[in-house]
Amino acid sequence: MNTSNGNSRREFVKQSSLLAGGLIAAPILKANYFSGADDSIKIAIVGCGGRGTGAVSQALFTKENVKLVAMADAFRDRLDKCYKDITADDLSEITGHPGNLKNKIAVPEENKFIGFDAYKKAIALADLVILTAPPGFRPVQCA
Repeated sequence: MNTSNGNSRREFVKQSSLLAGGLIAAPILKANYFSGADDSIKIAIVGCGGRGTGAVSQALFTKENVKLVAMADAFRDRLDKCYKDITADDLSEITGHPGNLKNKIAVPEENKFIGFDAYKKAIALADLVILTAPPGFRPVQCA
């Protein structure tokens, strides 16, 4: 049945559904739009050995708006070495990229987690998690 302006009932239902879907999806697509929160992608690294140091460096050197917010490892010395390496003034030895990443690293001491269950705390703080722990630990970390 057509109305006087040429729109059918089917077209009306279609347009209404699209509008309703858009209104429902709006908070999901830009959840912090009205909050004024930082729109960067928060990254956590789990496993701070050589592979983890390289992986997080590569992730931070992207052109995307990313920020490292949490680190986790079973051993404190590995976490400290990883942090020292990625906050160095020149990362060309580690990554091949000249420059540093200090403006993309926001890991306060309370967000450096140690122990076999440290991954749980780091994952809770991040939008994206880089798992570079030994393969035997990953099934537990992904569960």
